[in-house]
Amino acid sequence: MESKKALVYGYGNPGRQDDALGIVMADNISAWAKKKGYSSLETDQNYQLNIEDANKITAYDLVVFVDASVIDIDTYLLEKVHPDLKTDFSMHSCSPSFILGLCREISKNYPVVYQLHIKAYEFEFMKELSEPARKNLAAAENYLKKFLLKSLKL
Repeated sequence: MESKKALVYGYGNPGRQDDALGIVMADNISAWAKKKGYSSLETDQNYQLNIEDANKITAYDLVVFVDASVIDIDTYLLEKVHPDLKTDFSMHSCSPSFILGLCREISKNYPVVYQLHIKAYEFEFMKELSEPARKNLAAAENYLKKFLLKSLKL
């Protein structure tokens, strides 16, 4: 039996403090997967999600999009993404639900998708996470590793 393939896709601006949370998470998960030899777990990162990502995710069974968040949460929130082809004013960036919706339109192969929101606080032009965001990242990373191990049966 072939093992499931997963993608952890972090996005955000690494030059805007806590907006880098998704990028840092992708880097951390990549290093962890490499160290553990989890070849079925891949990572990617970008400033934002784009329509091309709909094609990219067809190769996976599970995708977790990770981003900094200002929604009303304490530390992090993992939620299942449902497909939705509604677009915002600009198509320069896309939501995870739009990417999944488009993926389902273009391919019969589409993954289960989750969004991991990590509480962010500071967005100044700096390359360093705020201390509260760093703590939230550590908690979210521990949770995500357990979630991936269970989901992929590693």
